[in-house]
Amino acid sequence: MSATAVPAKPARAAQKGQQTKAVIVDAALALAAQIGLEGLSIGAVAEITKMSKSGVFAHFGSREELQISVVREYHARFEQEVFFPALKAPRGLPRLRAMFANWMKRTSTEIDSGCIYISGASEFDDRPGPVRDALVESVSIWQAAVLRAIVQSQSEGHLRADATSARWRSRSTA
Repeated sequence: MSATAVPAKPARAAQKGQQTKAVIVDAALALAAQIGLEGLSIGAVAEITKMSKSGVFAHFGSREELQISVVREYHARFEQEVFFPALKAPRGLPRLRAMFANWMKRTSTEIDSGCIYISGASEFDDRPGPVRDALVESVSIWQAAVLRAIVQSQSEGHLRADATSARWRSRSTA
């Protein structure tokens, strides 16, 4: 047995753990889209994934960590579908339009399942804590990206200088 073969077992175990965690988050995201983040439970996710509650719990340590993982995964997918493809468009109005077109396309597919940002905003609006903080951070990143695209559109001469509203500016700096 070579010296390099020994670390392979822990590496494979870690990789398998990450794969299992990804399966759990994917199932939790689908469930949260239907019933909201507040309705998400370790038990419900365990049932969907055909795992034990303790198996699901071992990957997250708490319901709150599971909820935060769902918010982060939703945000990552949102960026992959909405924001990053828009970066291929030229700076200015073409990029801003691409962002909104991608956003509307995603929104139209979420009509049946639900938007974590919207449901999360109503569920956690008046409840401080880490889940709300994760939601606020994700939405703030999106709003800042929109504001940057508006400012770039202005600097390219595609939009008037007064095109941004105080509402977008105040939300992106909050």
